[in-house]
Amino acid sequence: MMSEESAPMRHIDLGSPPPLEPPAAGYRFPGPPPPNYSCTLTPELVAKAREELQEKPEWRLRDVQALRDMVLKEQPNLRTRLDDAFLLRFLRARKFDYDRAMQLLLNYHTSRRAWPEVFQDLKPSTIKHVLDLGFLTVLPHPDPNGRYILCLRPGKWKANDYPFEDNIRAIYLTLEKLIQPEETQVNGIVILADYTGVGLSQASNPGPFLAKKVVSILQDSFPIRIKAVNIINEPRIFKGIFAIIKPFLKEKMAERYVLHGSDLRSLHRNIPRSVLPEEYGGVAGHLDMSAWSKTLLDSEEEFIVEFCQPDPLEGVVLPDSMPFQGQQPGGAAQDDDTFRGLRSQLYYCY
Repeated sequence: MMSEESAPMRHIDLGSPPPLEPPAAGYRFPGPPPPNYSCTLTPELVAKAREELQEKPEWRLRDVQALRDMVLKEQPNLRTRLDDAFLLRFLRARKFDYDRAMQLLLNYHTSRRAWPEVFQDLKPSTIKHVLDLGFLTVLPHPDPNGRYILCLRPGKWKANDYPFEDNIRAIYLTLEKLIQPEETQVNGIVILADYTGVGLSQASNPGPFLAKKVVSILQDSFPIRIKAVNIINEPRIFKGIFAIIKPFLKEKMAERYVLHGSDLRSLHRNIPRSVLPEEYGGVAGHLDMSAWSKTLLDSEEEFIVEFCQPDPLEGVVLPDSMPFQGQQPGGAAQDDDTFRGLRSQLYYCY
């Protein structure tokens, strides 16, 4: 079985390049491959996929068929898409290791059953209030490594606005949209989290139980490669927030977190100014929250087909070791005990 190698984060300093042209009117995020799969990768990305993901173009469809056969043999009752483009997401996320790709596919569906507050009736129109608040967006230009940048602004949300789970719904739908183009499957994404305005109420709201679920989805249950997490404008209490999250992070993922404080020069060493909005010292225009909101809201019908259907796991027998299995009752109580100690740390930092 192939192991996923740990790659050090590249630090890029491009100085002050000429500003990019703003997205043209009618700009649209790249779409998924065609229904009858035909590779849309450039020769450069084909070479990158071969080197980093062990993807061999001449064996690509053979590998997809092997994973499809595994699903049909081992989980014949699983209601899942089996088309080439969909299964390729899981193979690429696990470097074409069939067993690990199969496990990821099962985790992907298991997470939906385990967290109905997030996945029930999941479609863009149900999270419009999150988008309107400005909680997240995707910057219009990818970085020099071809990675789109998911920008989160948790300080925009207050605990009395709406349930925290609605933020997770918005993040999940965004990831689903981001992973459609093959470029993202190969290049991965970057997260930029601006903690301006985050106070004690936001920091303490999720708690370890929800934090554990979120991390489990991002690390083990979704076919996307998160290549870097850049934290900016974090308050003193972020140490307490990270203390909640870090125990659930794999070592490689924890190493990809970079804390910049208010140091924009530090941020620009990781994300160049050419793709950042003016609000973060960039030259790519003002931060526009509306374009990505429109991209998601225009995708309503495809998400209805994807998520508003009968339980895909009905009649499926899952291994005991699946993520989320048996977590709720005892696990929540144990996490609550842990949270009481961490909450006191948050108060101390605040």
